[in-house]
Amino acid sequence: MTSTESVELLVPIEVYLAAGVHIGTHIKTNDMRPFIFRTRPDGLHILDVRKIDERIRIASKFIARFKGEKVLAVSARQYGFKPVEKFASIIGGKAITGRFIPGTFTNPKLPNYIEPDVLIATDPRADWQAILEASKVGIPVVALCDTDNRCQFVDLIIPVNNKGRKSLALVYWLLARQVLRERGELAPTAELPVTMEDFESKVLISEEEYGGYEVKE
Repeated sequence: MTSTESVELLVPIEVYLAAGVHIGTHIKTNDMRPFIFRTRPDGLHILDVRKIDERIRIASKFIARFKGEKVLAVSARQYGFKPVEKFASIIGGKAITGRFIPGTFTNPKLPNYIEPDVLIATDPRADWQAILEASKVGIPVVALCDTDNRCQFVDLIIPVNNKGRKSLALVYWLLARQVLRERGELAPTAELPVTMEDFESKVLISEEEYGGYEVKE
Protein backbone atom coordinates (compact mmCIF):
# COMPACT_ATOMS: atom_id res chain seq x y z
CA MET A 1 0.00 0.00 0.00
CA THR A 2 2.64 2.51 -1.00
CA SER A 3 2.04 5.74 -2.88
CA THR A 4 3.55 4.21 -6.01
CA GLU A 5 0.54 1.92 -6.21
CA SER A 6 -1.91 4.84 -6.34
CA VAL A 7 -2.00 5.05 -10.16
CA GLU A 8 -4.51 2.22 -10.48
CA LEU A 9 -6.75 3.39 -7.67
CA LEU A 10 -9.93 5.46 -8.06
CA VAL A 11 -8.28 8.20 -6.00
CA PRO A 12 -4.68 8.52 -4.80
CA ILE A 13 -3.98 6.29 -1.84
CA GLU A 14 -3.22 9.39 0.23
CA VAL A 15 -6.86 10.45 -0.18
CA TYR A 16 -8.08 7.08 1.05
CA LEU A 17 -5.72 7.13 4.02
CA ALA A 18 -6.57 10.73 4.96
CA ALA A 19 -10.26 9.81 5.07
CA GLY A 20 -9.50 6.81 7.29
CA VAL A 21 -11.36 4.32 5.11
CA HIS A 22 -8.93 1.61 6.23
CA ILE A 23 -9.30 2.10 9.98
CA GLY A 24 -11.21 -0.85 11.37
CA THR A 25 -12.11 -1.79 14.92
CA HIS A 26 -10.64 -4.04 17.61
CA ILE A 27 -13.13 -6.73 16.60
CA LYS A 28 -12.63 -9.05 13.64
CA THR A 29 -15.43 -11.27 12.34
CA ASN A 30 -14.94 -14.27 10.09
CA ASP A 31 -16.94 -12.52 7.37
CA MET A 32 -14.46 -9.64 7.28
CA ARG A 33 -11.25 -11.61 7.77
CA PRO A 34 -10.45 -11.71 3.99
CA PHE A 35 -10.44 -7.91 3.80
CA ILE A 36 -8.06 -7.23 6.69
CA PHE A 37 -4.56 -6.11 5.68
CA ARG A 38 -2.92 -6.25 9.09
CA THR A 39 -3.49 -5.83 12.80
CA ARG A 40 -1.71 -3.02 14.63
CA PRO A 41 0.16 -3.66 17.90
CA ASP A 42 -2.72 -2.00 19.75
CA GLY A 43 -5.11 -4.61 18.32
CA LEU A 44 -6.84 -2.33 15.82
CA HIS A 45 -7.56 -4.16 12.56
CA ILE A 46 -6.63 -2.36 9.35
CA LEU A 47 -8.54 -2.95 6.10
CA ASP A 48 -6.81 -3.46 2.76
CA VAL A 49 -7.16 -0.25 0.72
CA ARG A 50 -6.79 -2.12 -2.56
CA LYS A 51 -9.71 -4.37 -1.68
CA ILE A 52 -11.78 -1.35 -0.65
CA ASP A 53 -11.07 0.25 -4.03
CA GLU A 54 -11.81 -2.98 -5.89
CA ARG A 55 -15.14 -3.45 -4.16
CA ILE A 56 -16.21 0.14 -4.82
CA ARG A 57 -15.62 -0.53 -8.52
CA ILE A 58 -17.56 -3.80 -8.44
CA ALA A 59 -20.43 -2.29 -6.45
CA SER A 60 -20.65 0.67 -8.82
CA LYS A 61 -20.93 -1.61 -11.85
CA PHE A 62 -23.64 -3.58 -10.08
CA ILE A 63 -25.66 -0.56 -8.91
CA ALA A 64 -25.45 1.02 -12.38
CA ARG A 65 -27.43 -1.91 -13.77
CA PHE A 66 -30.56 -0.69 -12.00
CA LYS A 67 -32.78 2.28 -12.78
CA GLY A 68 -31.92 5.20 -10.54
CA GLU A 69 -35.35 5.44 -8.95
CA LYS A 70 -35.15 1.77 -7.95
CA VAL A 71 -31.91 2.21 -6.01
CA LEU A 72 -32.37 2.77 -2.27
CA ALA A 73 -29.63 3.75 0.16
CA VAL A 74 -30.25 3.62 3.90
CA SER A 75 -28.42 4.77 7.01
CA ALA A 76 -29.51 4.58 10.62
CA ARG A 77 -26.19 6.15 11.62
CA GLN A 78 -26.16 9.96 11.75
CA TYR A 79 -22.79 10.21 10.04
CA GLY A 80 -24.35 8.39 7.11
CA PHE A 81 -27.36 10.70 6.71
CA LYS A 82 -25.78 13.32 4.47
CA PRO A 83 -23.63 10.91 2.39
CA VAL A 84 -26.63 8.68 1.69
CA GLU A 85 -28.92 11.57 0.78
CA LYS A 86 -26.29 13.18 -1.45
CA PHE A 87 -25.54 9.87 -3.17
CA ALA A 88 -29.23 9.25 -3.85
CA SER A 89 -29.71 12.78 -5.15
CA ILE A 90 -26.83 12.50 -7.62
CA ILE A 91 -27.72 9.09 -9.07
CA GLY A 92 -31.46 9.72 -9.05
CA GLY A 93 -32.12 7.19 -6.30
CA LYS A 94 -33.93 7.22 -2.99
CA ALA A 95 -32.67 7.47 0.58
CA ILE A 96 -34.03 6.53 3.98
CA THR A 97 -32.18 7.93 6.98
CA GLY A 98 -32.79 7.40 10.65
CA ARG A 99 -35.14 4.67 11.86
CA PHE A 100 -36.19 2.17 9.22
CA ILE A 101 -39.88 1.50 9.80
CA PRO A 102 -40.66 -2.23 9.94
CA GLY A 103 -42.73 -3.32 6.97
CA THR A 104 -41.27 -0.74 4.58
CA PHE A 105 -40.43 -3.54 2.11
CA THR A 106 -42.95 -6.16 3.23
CA ASN A 107 -46.24 -4.41 4.01
CA PRO A 108 -47.89 -2.79 0.96
CA LYS A 109 -50.51 -1.22 3.22
CA LEU A 110 -47.99 1.10 4.84
CA PRO A 111 -47.87 4.67 3.45
CA ASN A 112 -44.08 4.49 3.32
CA TYR A 113 -44.02 1.13 1.48
CA ILE A 114 -41.36 1.00 -1.21
CA GLU A 115 -40.20 -1.60 -3.75
CA PRO A 116 -36.54 -0.97 -4.58
CA ASP A 117 -34.54 -3.24 -6.87
CA VAL A 118 -31.34 -2.91 -4.86
CA LEU A 119 -30.52 -1.85 -1.30
CA ILE A 120 -27.33 -0.10 -0.18
CA ALA A 121 -26.86 -0.33 3.58
CA THR A 122 -24.38 1.84 5.47
CA ASP A 123 -23.90 -0.58 8.36
CA PRO A 124 -25.31 -4.14 8.58
CA ARG A 125 -25.72 -3.81 12.34
CA ALA A 126 -27.49 -0.45 12.43
CA ASP A 127 -29.44 -1.16 9.21
CA TRP A 128 -30.34 -4.73 10.08
CA GLN A 129 -34.11 -4.26 9.75
CA ALA A 130 -33.75 -3.04 6.16
CA ILE A 131 -31.37 -5.88 5.27
CA LEU A 132 -33.64 -8.49 6.86
CA GLU A 133 -36.68 -7.26 4.94
CA ALA A 134 -34.68 -7.08 1.71
CA SER A 135 -33.70 -10.73 2.16
CA LYS A 136 -37.35 -11.70 2.64
CA VAL A 137 -38.51 -10.11 -0.61
CA GLY A 138 -35.46 -10.92 -2.71
CA ILE A 139 -33.81 -7.49 -2.94
CA PRO A 140 -30.02 -7.74 -3.40
CA VAL A 141 -28.01 -6.00 -0.70
CA VAL A 142 -24.80 -4.01 -1.05
CA ALA A 143 -23.38 -3.06 2.35
CA LEU A 144 -20.52 -1.03 3.76
CA CYS A 145 -18.96 -3.40 6.26
CA ASP A 146 -16.39 -2.71 8.99
CA THR A 147 -14.16 -5.32 10.59
CA ASP A 148 -16.73 -5.92 13.34
CA ASN A 149 -19.67 -6.60 11.03
CA ARG A 150 -21.39 -9.90 10.44
CA CYS A 151 -22.59 -9.96 6.87
CA GLN A 152 -25.62 -12.23 6.89
CA PHE A 153 -27.90 -11.53 3.88
CA VAL A 154 -25.32 -9.16 2.36
CA ASP A 155 -24.73 -9.99 -1.31
CA LEU A 156 -21.87 -7.58 -1.95
CA ILE A 157 -19.51 -6.36 0.76
CA ILE A 158 -17.68 -3.03 0.52
CA PRO A 159 -15.07 -3.34 3.29
CA VAL A 160 -14.63 0.08 4.86
CA ASN A 161 -14.65 2.15 8.03
CA ASN A 162 -18.42 2.69 8.18
CA LYS A 163 -18.36 4.81 11.34
CA GLY A 164 -16.16 7.76 10.38
CA ARG A 165 -17.78 10.76 8.72
CA LYS A 166 -14.89 11.38 6.31
CA SER A 167 -14.74 7.73 5.36
CA LEU A 168 -18.47 7.56 4.65
CA ALA A 169 -18.32 10.80 2.67
CA LEU A 170 -15.49 9.54 0.45
CA VAL A 171 -17.03 6.14 -0.21
CA TYR A 172 -20.46 7.50 -1.13
CA TRP A 173 -18.85 10.23 -3.24
CA LEU A 174 -16.85 7.60 -5.12
CA LEU A 175 -19.89 5.35 -5.52
CA ALA A 176 -21.89 8.24 -6.97
CA ARG A 177 -19.09 9.16 -9.37
CA GLN A 178 -18.47 5.61 -10.50
CA VAL A 179 -22.17 4.81 -10.97
CA LEU A 180 -22.53 7.81 -13.27
CA ARG A 181 -19.39 6.80 -15.14
CA GLU A 182 -20.67 3.25 -15.54
CA ARG A 183 -23.98 4.56 -16.89
CA GLY A 184 -22.15 6.75 -19.37
CA GLU A 185 -23.61 9.89 -17.81
CA LEU A 186 -20.13 11.00 -16.76
CA ALA A 187 -17.00 10.64 -18.88
CA PRO A 188 -14.50 8.02 -17.63
CA THR A 189 -12.13 10.70 -16.37
CA ALA A 190 -14.69 13.39 -15.51
CA GLU A 191 -15.39 14.46 -11.94
CA LEU A 192 -18.63 15.14 -10.13
CA PRO A 193 -19.74 18.78 -9.85
CA VAL A 194 -19.64 18.34 -6.07
CA THR A 195 -16.69 17.50 -3.83
CA MET A 196 -16.21 14.85 -1.20
CA GLU A 197 -16.59 17.58 1.43
CA ASP A 198 -20.14 18.16 0.15
CA PHE A 199 -20.93 14.62 1.32
CA GLU A 200 -19.56 15.11 4.84
CA SER A 201 -21.83 15.21 7.85
CA LYS A 202 -21.18 17.69 10.62
CA VAL A 203 -19.22 16.52 13.64
CA LEU A 204 -21.48 15.10 16.31
CA ILE A 205 -21.23 16.76 19.70
CA SER A 206 -21.15 13.58 21.74
CA GLU A 207 -20.97 9.84 21.38
CA GLU A 208 -24.40 9.61 23.00
CA GLU A 209 -25.88 11.40 20.00
CA TYR A 210 -24.25 8.77 17.86
CA GLY A 211 -26.16 5.96 19.50
CA GLY A 212 -23.37 4.84 21.79
CA TYR A 213 -21.30 3.34 18.98
CA GLU A 214 -17.56 3.82 18.70
CA VAL A 215 -16.88 7.12 16.95
CA LYS A 216 -14.15 7.08 14.32
CA GLU A 217 -13.10 10.16 12.41
